[in-house]
Amino acid sequence: MGHLYSMASEVAARIQKICDRKVDLCVILGSGLGAFVDCLEDKVVIPYSDIEGFPRSGVHGHAGNLVFGRLHGQDLVVMQGRIHYYECGDIKLVTLPVRILHCLGCTRMIVTNAAGAANAAFDAGELMLITDHINFMQASSPLVGENDDRFGPRFPDMSEAYNKVMSEALRQSAKDLGIKLQEGVYCAFHGPEYETPAEVRLAQVLGADAVGMSTVPEVLVANHMGMKVAGISCLTNKAAGLSESKLSHDEVMETGRQAAADFVKLLAEGIRRFQ
Repeated sequence: MGHLYSMASEVAARIQKICDRKVDLCVILGSGLGAFVDCLEDKVVIPYSDIEGFPRSGVHGHAGNLVFGRLHGQDLVVMQGRIHYYECGDIKLVTLPVRILHCLGCTRMIVTNAAGAANAAFDAGELMLITDHINFMQASSPLVGENDDRFGPRFPDMSEAYNKVMSEALRQSAKDLGIKLQEGVYCAFHGPEYETPAEVRLAQVLGADAVGMSTVPEVLVANHMGMKVAGISCLTNKAAGLSESKLSHDEVMETGRQAAADFVKLLAEGIRRFQ
């Protein structure tokens, strides 16, 4: 674990040489949700490819930029896209960006994703506040191995993985904006194949309302480091077995674009209330 601390610190130092803004809040944008950066002021856009040691995503819909900006007078940094476990097979590499963001000074994180609606009462195009999660990624936890106390404790508490105060700010923002915001449990599979109908039924039995292929490793690592987290899923499709449609990434992208306006408004208003 010691080499991870050194690696994260070194990459953070490289970023600070390009942009030395002090940031406390970070946002991770999921598939098709990159339009949020358009509402930021005083942007500094750094492609991941320009940052030695920063993991890069090759998935369509993930622009691959680290974007510093200001919103409602608050400085923040946004990951416009993420790397997934199914791309690299290395769970510690997947979560390295969160450790880098922490080294940059971030103590709060909003994590977002595109997800399938496993709750039959939820519809494609709706947004869901993540209240808890289930880890079905079949990958080793990013916290397995020697613990580095500089990051966090050996046995981090996960009883409030998604911070209640930040979540309430998003909940009230949706109410005031007139945006329908579902709430539920997000279940992570490692992908890249979509879940089978039987797997979705299993997730439903365990209480899942949405299924996807990301987010949980990042939330685990953020909690390990004492960061406060809130999460939003954009429900881009009905999960397998809940509709007659075949699942496709193009559908995920298109529905994400359609929901982008509400997503951006909700995220921006929530961030205003975080201050």
